[in-house]
Amino acid sequence: MASDRRDRAVRAAVGDALLSASAPVVALLDTAGARASAAALRAAFAAVTDAPVLHAFAVKACPLVPVLRLLYEEGLGAEVASPGELALARAAGVPPHLTVLDSPAKTGAELREALALGVALNVDNPQELARLDALVPAATATAPPAPLGLRVNAQVGGGTIGALSTATDTSKFGVGLRDAGAREWIVRAFLDRPWLTRLHTHSGSQGVPLARMAAGIRAVYELAEEINAAAGRRQVDTIDVGGGLPVNFASDEETPTYEAYARLLAAEVPGLFDGRYGLVTEFGRSLLAKHGTVLARVEYTKTSGARPIAVTHAGVQVATRTVYAPASWPLRIAAYDAGGRPKEGPAVDQDVAGPACFAGDLLAVARALPRLAPGDVVAALDTGAYYFAHHYAYNSLPRPGVYGYTVRPDGTVRFATVRPPQPLAEIVAESGGDRWDALVRE
Repeated sequence: MASDRRDRAVRAAVGDALLSASAPVVALLDTAGARASAAALRAAFAAVTDAPVLHAFAVKACPLVPVLRLLYEEGLGAEVASPGELALARAAGVPPHLTVLDSPAKTGAELREALALGVALNVDNPQELARLDALVPAATATAPPAPLGLRVNAQVGGGTIGALSTATDTSKFGVGLRDAGAREWIVRAFLDRPWLTRLHTHSGSQGVPLARMAAGIRAVYELAEEINAAAGRRQVDTIDVGGGLPVNFASDEETPTYEAYARLLAAEVPGLFDGRYGLVTEFGRSLLAKHGTVLARVEYTKTSGARPIAVTHAGVQVATRTVYAPASWPLRIAAYDAGGRPKEGPAVDQDVAGPACFAGDLLAVARALPRLAPGDVVAALDTGAYYFAHHYAYNSLPRPGVYGYTVRPDGTVRFATVRPPQPLAEIVAESGGDRWDALVRE
């Protein structure tokens, strides 16, 4: 059970001094949980289609090379959205044919690199497509063409988190399908370019209901059918359905499941699964969020206005979204004693504060937990995606060490270093330390 593995890992992290007075915040990743999620994703789609499916992990969710390698070994490719993410995927050994490039701001150099490598890419807008018109003939003269697609905004509406809604009328990604003249332009764009063979959409994310996600995919499937009918052949041979499966941040239960989502899509868009189209998915958060935990020592406890406050070493630097948008990104907090055992005692409403120097640096407000004391350990759960891998260098706080863990059959825990703790010398170097006199030289 995931919660039992987590409890064992917390105790071992304290016992092995991964978490200590000198390393007061660490991040843990449950590798068995990550493997299980990857297997569940592959099984869910294999159950509804015999067509080829590339499950491309959204690198933005956890841009750590060993994590990308783990998922590649579990049968996943990579969806990248920048030169840096492409470099990470390549460093992890993900081959070009299992890599998809999505970005609304690709430079000419990025386009040329993708074409040269054979990385699939999805065009975001007409101006980018015009750039490819000049690049594709030369690229295909020396190598097989990379799979090229067009991103479409189905404009089916957003979810409860506006900043993550990618399918509203004015979302910045892709070509708005319902805009005046857009549908006709898209069809003509494909008919004029035999090398355009894919359609891409991404309607989901945290806060978006599954039915709305399915509606966006259905709209793009219907567009593919229209293009192929106009072309008189199967020009569009692959549909990239994006990712965005929401995560349950309220309990250990992993819902909604990939199985439920795949079955919903098969019921709502049956033609997509009858073998005529290859599929690409781009899940990120849902693969890893439940399998990550940030641990932090409680340094001090105090009260203010009669409210107990536990001051810890985990805050905005590892949980940026929660600190700045707590209503959208609440985190579960678990309490452990100084030995790493689950803390017992009556629950008391208390704030769990981070180390950064501003008042809002709080992981939780008035949270009912056993009364915390200095030396205790707090655990921020469900932080395997978009949390500890996305360090925010406020107050020049160092990046924490990230460790994968495996629980052996005898109950002992094996840790593997994913990313070591950041030394202070590196912070100085990144801040121009070797150019300390650059602004005062004559």
